[in-house]
Amino acid sequence: MSISLTELWVILGCGLVTILSRTLPFIFVKQLTMPGWLVSFLSFVPITIMTALCCQSLFIAHTGQLATLNVANCLAAIPATIARVLTKSLLMVVVIGIMAMALLRYWQIG
Repeated sequence: MSISLTELWVILGCGLVTILSRTLPFIFVKQLTMPGWLVSFLSFVPITIMTALCCQSLFIAHTGQLATLNVANCLAAIPATIARVLTKSLLMVVVIGIMAMALLRYWQIG
């Protein structure tokens, strides 16, 4: 498979835009002093992102109908949630969630 010079420049340009858009805000924010209310507001961003990602994987969307539960993901979320409550470690949540999903797929549950 060969790649043209134009395709290479597009890939490199997209990579540069991605890197800059993810790093420049952090560089500028480090030099600013943000008010307390903004820092407090931004502290909720990680939990809202994780909630959105988790809820998205727990349901299956159907056009024109109500969403249904993804049984396998819901069953795998139970031990992952328990791990979160007990360990407060994101690494443990991920590892236990992956192990739970692997076991569910091995036993063909869900």
